[in-house]
Amino acid sequence: MSKDITVKCNDGIVNIRVGAIIIKDNKVLMAKNDRDPYYYSVGGRIQFGESSEQAIKREVKEELGLDLEIDRLGFVHENFFMGDFGEYDGKLFYEICFYYYMKVPEEFNFVCESVTESGLNERMEWVPFDTKEDIYPSFFRTELKNPEKDVRHIIVDERV
Repeated sequence: MSKDITVKCNDGIVNIRVGAIIIKDNKVLMAKNDRDPYYYSVGGRIQFGESSEQAIKREVKEELGLDLEIDRLGFVHENFFMGDFGEYDGKLFYEICFYYYMKVPEEFNFVCESVTESGLNERMEWVPFDTKEDIYPSFFRTELKNPEKDVRHIIVDERV
């Protein structure tokens, strides 16, 4: 049984996640796999019994092979969207994600040995804020250029 906080609720799914904001030289480190046509944040689901801070540290370690310190919470993101793969195809998702700015050491090197829940290999790439590529979450494109010190609450509803 998975410890990930993913709950089936009627015909939908509730996910509680964390994401890392890792910035260097006006670029954000993002993940990409061979199936999906977009970049996405480093991170994943919170496991039952852990805090969002514990979860982001674990996810960064799993995906990058490094222990990074948290700088601060940047965003709480509520997202409504339709699933588009496997058993989740056509299912409504309600997802809450806590995005943390991470402290980036001067000599930042990492090894990506991450695999998605579907078994796809992931790679990490430095993506400029103004990229023309699709990125998730899309608000990174604008919000990371001039980060605020306050925590931002962002709601995205892709159902409409």
